[in-house]
Amino acid sequence: MRSRKLGLIVNPIAGIGGRVGLKGSDGAETVRQALERGAVPQSPARAMDALRVLARSKGDLEVLAYPHEMGEDEARACGFEPVVLGSVVRGRTTAEDTRAAASEMVRRGVDLILFAGGDGTARDVCDAAGDRAVVLGIPTGVKIHSGVFAVSPRAAGDLAASFLEGRATAVREAEVMDIDEAAFREDRVSARLYGYLRVPFERVLVQGPKAGSIPDEARSSEAIAEQVVEDMQEGRLYIVGPGTTTRPILERLDLPKTLLGVDVVQGKRLVAADADEAQLLRLVAGRQATIVATVIGGQGFLFGRGNQQIGPGVIRRVGRENVVVVATPEKIASLCARPLLVDTGDPGLDRELAGYVRVVTGYGRSAIYRVEPA
Repeated sequence: MRSRKLGLIVNPIAGIGGRVGLKGSDGAETVRQALERGAVPQSPARAMDALRVLARSKGDLEVLAYPHEMGEDEARACGFEPVVLGSVVRGRTTAEDTRAAASEMVRRGVDLILFAGGDGTARDVCDAAGDRAVVLGIPTGVKIHSGVFAVSPRAAGDLAASFLEGRATAVREAEVMDIDEAAFREDRVSARLYGYLRVPFERVLVQGPKAGSIPDEARSSEAIAEQVVEDMQEGRLYIVGPGTTTRPILERLDLPKTLLGVDVVQGKRLVAADADEAQLLRLVAGRQATIVATVIGGQGFLFGRGNQQIGPGVIRRVGRENVVVVATPEKIASLCARPLLVDTGDPGLDRELAGYVRVVTGYGRSAIYRVEPA
């Protein structure tokens, strides 16, 4: 078998704003704010999770990477000796660097471009590569609405290895979604189809694009809210995750809801609005708390997409038994019997969260559903 060429691109700041409540990482100012709030880059470690799976194929694999934290460092840490392309300023990488990397890798005829990032990174790769290369995303961003990503870093490594070894041969066109981050931070989702990329495809390893809400879901969400509010206990903190399914819960309490953020309530009082991970950790210390989380329609993610503020430390302190899952029947149907997924960044916690959970689907109505690590 001939040596296969893998192009590796890492956006080192992708997802940096998630746990500190910034809902994205686009722009130098956002990155500055994230670092000031104590954010730690997640993308390099998640890229290495994928590369460790790929390492078993390295004997027949030539890795082409961009310098330093854009791929070279991660490849070397996982035992590869990459061919280093181009040049970047360490600590000051840009979207233009991503586009230049993808263009050069296409020119060099790589068999697969593996990139770590979110929707913004996918957009940059789409600009540079178009339909001239097969690509696959390692999910490391806050916003991952596009359908070009594997369900987890380990799944990305597994699928990339299968494709490069010729075991996975199916390739499909998948959507790249363009999300307006400024609108996103103002609780408005403004999304459009930006383009398509060709990706290796195995249904259980590749996520679908996020499915939007439909009008009939409003009644279901109101019924869910009625049940959740009725079950609330006096004195207990309730961490209410983002989404249109959870918004009616706070509306039922006559409280404002941060649609794309995490709010904390106790009784009929808003304790914290749009809280980040550090705030949540302080609030739950030594107190009884419940997490109310919903499911991303079409993708099935429960934790790890869009609600990174509810990080592993928060979930562990609250306890698996104190997680209330809510989803409309329409969202459950959109999964087509696929399981709910968790990708918290802590593989041990993901395994602990696996199993069966009760999902509140309406007033007096629930379903038992399986949860699996992504």
